[in-house]
Amino acid sequence: MDLSDEVLYQQYLKHGDNEALRCLLERHREGLTLFLIGFVRSEADAEELMLDAFAEVAAGPTIFSGKSSFKTWLFSVGKHLAMKQLRRQRRTAPLESYEPGLSEGPELLLLREERDRQLYLALERIAPDYREVLQLQYMEQMQPAEIAQVMGKRVSQIYNLIKRGKQALRGELERMGFDDAGY
Repeated sequence: MDLSDEVLYQQYLKHGDNEALRCLLERHREGLTLFLIGFVRSEADAEELMLDAFAEVAAGPTIFSGKSSFKTWLFSVGKHLAMKQLRRQRRTAPLESYEPGLSEGPELLLLREERDRQLYLALERIAPDYREVLQLQYMEQMQPAEIAQVMGKRVSQIYNLIKRGKQALRGELERMGFDDAGY
């Protein structure tokens, strides 16, 4: 289906079109899972939260209002669920121990090559707000206004976070032995 996310979601809500919901899941499952890994530090937990986010979108108490894009809203729902889980569990495991399993479902493209793995590790070493804003902008192609909605910040704060995040990431990559030509 080449319909927009918003049209697909409306088809699901109004007509119970499960194919529309499946299409939304296929479009956003990998990106949302990768985004959630940044919070919960576990692919299994992130996949479970991704499914919980879709379940909440499908039958939950909150309904998409159209004030943002569907993707922005979905990522906000996912972030809310991740933060709720972290408050419940009160745990943080180091992400460096995370390695995708060979028998897992669709591989995350970012982690397939060594260069990408190093970039991912560098992202983990910068402040969480910097990591989150860079993931949303570059990996999910969200605009600053959308990122502001997901993160619960003002757009001006997002521009500052992007600038500082880039600087922090560049510094971390240099400490890891990479120069600007390598990334």
